Amino acid sequence: MAYRYAVIGYGFIGRRHVDTLKSFEESDCVAVCDINPRRLAEVREKYPDMPVYESANEMFANESLDGVIISANNNQHKDLVLLAAQNGVNILCEKPAALSVAEFDEMMDAVDKAGVSFTVHQQRRFDKDFATVERCYKEGLVGDIYTIQSSLYGYNGNMHDWHRFKAEGGGMLYDWGVHLIDQILYLVEGKLNTVYADVRNVINKEVDDYFKIILRFENNVTAEIELGTYFLNDRPDWFERHWFVGGNTGSMVVDKFEPQGAIVRTTHLLENVADDQDKSAASYGPTRSFGVPAPGLIVSEPLPKVNVSQSDFFVNYFNALAGKEDMLVTPQQVRRVLSVMEACRESARTKRSVDFEL
Repeated sequence: MAYRYAVIGYGFIGRRHVDTLKSFEESDCVAVCDINPRRLAEVREKYPDMPVYESANEMFANESLDGVIISANNNQHKDLVLLAAQNGVNILCEKPAALSVAEFDEMMDAVDKAGVSFTVHQQRRFDKDFATVERCYKEGLVGDIYTIQSSLYGYNGNMHDWHRFKAEGGGMLYDWGVHLIDQILYLVEGKLNTVYADVRNVINKEVDDYFKIILRFENNVTAEIELGTYFLNDRPDWFERHWFVGGNTGSMVVDKFEPQGAIVRTTHLLENVADDQDKSAASYGPTRSFGVPAPGLIVSEPLPKVNVSQSDFFVNYFNALAGKEDMLVTPQQVRRVLSVMEACRESARTKRSVDFEL
């Protein structure tokens, strides 16, 4: 028998959730709730037999549900999670789960008391570009990794819809930052010692549209995350996903969500020069690392192949509900991401790094 789910919030991602629930044998979407009548009219046209509601309270009163997916505006997540917990249904919430750690703790108290399951839709753990980086990291494909750089750039600058408003939980740190931070924390083991961030409003007046975040881990990996909605370049495919992973036996470059790039190595290291070295222009300075490499010195290998899809998130989710495996995204992980986001805002405000898990 399929799990009976409702979707609260029929925006961009809500539409996808309805389709996803109907695509799995384990689930069905049996109701949609949204405060916008035009969106409900769209649901009626696409799914004539599906009940629609403008009130979540009314929906819970009239529908027999196993769970809900909450994809309303960010500032509505807390109240809707509390309501869903009160009605005893399983909860899958869109990111960010809450606008603060304090909000999230209140939500988890209600979830724990109700005895329902809770997770957050961090489906970008199953992006192919990230899975490629994850395989490089886990298998040591470039040796001992010392730096991971994750970036995403856009050209429009302006936010859209409710994302323009601070009170609604808008801005890029809440929108994309939560995904990019989650990927790094999921990837790198151990304690995160310090957080430094520069968070700015470049084009938008109310909400952030640029950030650079530097995370220093206890295992000596430094991760750098950069996003800008008005960060321009005329290089082909600039407005795409970019990764750089540096290790002591090579580097890996990954561009685009459908990964392109290479693992790059040197066939040998340049020897140290004893005593007095060549001072001619051909020596390129004391390190000789910034000159033209000799033919054959730089070699590349293809990226490892990965086979993942964002739908794998829901495969895990329904398996976890059935007791076949653990839920991939745990409340503890969600809380840690929110804590890092708060540290980012503190760092940006004070212009200093913030101690984290010392």
